[in-house]
Amino acid sequence: MNPQELKQTVSEGLLSFPVTDFDEQGDFNAEGYARRLEWLAPYGASALFAAGGTGEFFSLEPEEYSNVIRTAVEVCAGKVPIIAGAGGGTRLAIRYAQAAEKAGAQGLLLMPHYLTEADQDGVALHVEQVCKAVGLGVIVYNRSLCRLNADQLERLAERCPNLVGYKDGIGDIELMVTIRRRLGDRLSYLGGLPTAEFYAAAYRALGVPVYSSAVFNFIPKTAMDFYRAIVAGDHTTVDRLLSEFFIPYSAIRNRCKGYAVSIVKEGARIVGHDAGGVRAPLTNLSRQESEALAALIHQLGAQ
Repeated sequence: MNPQELKQTVSEGLLSFPVTDFDEQGDFNAEGYARRLEWLAPYGASALFAAGGTGEFFSLEPEEYSNVIRTAVEVCAGKVPIIAGAGGGTRLAIRYAQAAEKAGAQGLLLMPHYLTEADQDGVALHVEQVCKAVGLGVIVYNRSLCRLNADQLERLAERCPNLVGYKDGIGDIELMVTIRRRLGDRLSYLGGLPTAEFYAAAYRALGVPVYSSAVFNFIPKTAMDFYRAIVAGDHTTVDRLLSEFFIPYSAIRNRCKGYAVSIVKEGARIVGHDAGGVRAPLTNLSRQESEALAALIHQLGAQ
């Protein structure tokens, strides 16, 4: 898949980022991960982000990372494109990006670097260096320490032909509108806020029709039903699912930092697709929180 093909792929449909399976010792469980992807692939996501944020990219060792991407590519070949997460310091991000390219990933999601605050011109240089190190199409994830503005993105788009996507995890409407109007069709635009379903209708009105769904990991049918309702303008279905599931779901998620990942893994366990617990420094849901989540899932019916 060349960069322009990646751009077209992520310009429509629902995206998601599978959790990464760990065994009882906390090591990567390739067999469990393969079974997870085989289960999710037929539900109709346009692409899957392997080793993304919900896939605990930040806790993976380089060798594990390569195994995760390789497994995803092999299992999903001919079924659904795999976009690999990459991040960290610039040299390490380049190493991850090149490993993903070697493993056969169809594109990259470049996530923010970590810990050290940096001027956004330096962040733009980081993005440029990663883009120029690979031939894959790259989607930049504006979130946390990465807060590129329209001027910086416009310069990057001129310098990096393989920069084809912009994923917004900030939620600054003025910034999103400015970027969308400035760069037009040069990039594909993706919603990337936590529990993106809350923002899906508003972002679609802004010209951002695509988003990534975390709950696709454990209620893929409902996730697709919600997406189709957004596309169709089916406000009855959207309002019902927001009230009955997403609002109480987010109330659990917001009880603890890091639960945006933990709650997804717990949801997968509840529906019979256990991926193991999260790695420190994240923490798993309490028993009471797990029971509350199970009740929400069960009232949705079979997936």
